[in-house]
This record gives sequence, C-alpha cells and structure tokens, in this order.
Amino acid sequence: MNEKSIQQVLDIEKRAQEIQEQAQREAQELPRLAEQEAQALIAQAKAEAQEEARKVIAEAQAEDRAKEILAEVERQNSELEAKANANLDKAVHFVLERVIGRG
Repeated sequence: MNEKSIQQVLDIEKRAQEIQEQAQREAQELPRLAEQEAQALIAQAKAEAQEEARKVIAEAQAEDRAKEILAEVERQNSELEAKANANLDKAVHFVLERVIGRG
C-alpha cells in the first residue's frame, strides 16, 4: 500500500474511534436524561393532580356552603311562617272582636 492509502486508512480509523467515543458518551448520558425527563413528568403529573384536587375541594366546599345557606334560609322561613301564623290568629281574633263589637 502506498503512503496515501495508509493515511486514508488511519484517518478512517481515527474517525471511527471518534464516532465510537461519541456514541459511548451519548449512551452514558441517556440514563441521566431519562431520569430528568421522568422527574419532570412526575412533577407535572403531581402539579396537575394537586390542581384537580384543589378544584374538587373548592367545589365541595361551595356545595357545602350552599347547603348551609339553604338550611339557614329554610330555618328562617319556618320561624317567619310560625310567627305569621301566630299573628294571623291574633289578627283574626282582633277583627272578630271588632266585628261583633267587643273591641
């Protein structure tokens, strides 16, 4: 073989060695990158789950508050109705007393 051919073979071998070393570096880097991506996905999933949980809790609290308000309104309505019925009896009695002339 002539010197030019030998140099080409040496250059090819050198380039092959560089490619192999680069491939090994990349192969060593892959587990770290995969771990980083997995951690990022876990963090994102956790954040989304927390946000969803916050929304569910807020909706449940709003529903509970609405039920409390409705119960309070119903209680007040019952009280007012009882007072109205008591006053109605008094009013009817008053009117009857006036009509029959006792008042």
